[in-house]
Amino acid sequence: MQEPVDQWLEELLKLDNDETKMTEKQIKIVQAASEIFAEKGFAASSTSEIAQRAGVAEGTIFRHYKTKKELLLSIVAPVMAKLVAPFVLRDFYKVLDGSFDSYDALLRAIIENRIAFLEKHMQVFKIFIQEIPFHPDLQEQFQKLILSKVLDKLSINVRKFQQQGSIIDWSPVTVIRLTASALIGYVLCRSLSIHAPDSTWQDDTEREATITFILKGLTP
Repeated sequence: MQEPVDQWLEELLKLDNDETKMTEKQIKIVQAASEIFAEKGFAASSTSEIAQRAGVAEGTIFRHYKTKKELLLSIVAPVMAKLVAPFVLRDFYKVLDGSFDSYDALLRAIIENRIAFLEKHMQVFKIFIQEIPFHPDLQEQFQKLILSKVLDKLSINVRKFQQQGSIIDWSPVTVIRLTASALIGYVLCRSLSIHAPDSTWQDDTEREATITFILKGLTP
């Protein structure tokens, strides 16, 4: 009996065209690799371990993927190009193109939007954040497909609130960087359950503290 396919992989398969459609063995290999890469990281994973979990011979992996890195890119790159860029950014644009009365309201909308995304695609996101610092080709794709588009949209919002005098008149890129650092910290700690071992995560408290921290830091 075939194991259920993770939600992100299901969506990727639905978006496949005839040129990139994966065979049943490739699906098993990619699913096994995504699990192991997320659990152990790329460097600590082995093709023999991936083959064992996928239920295929190790040589089968190299018939489809010349190297372990090519296997990694087969997981992350299509998700970047097919899910993150058109699918996820289209969803994110609902927030970025929205009309908000305050920077506070924009921050809350971004948090809700990105948490919903992470809960749906956590496994591949873990791989992405683990590996992008070490792979220039992934960095280039991220810059081209995602970061440049998000910066353009967010800069429009930042300039609007700067003109209203509600946030400090720094470079929009600086404002976005400082905002993103705090938001990403909150979302990652929440999604990955990163907190002190003797404490419990109080989501409402942490969210409000994060938003207050950003707003106070950007007050003129």
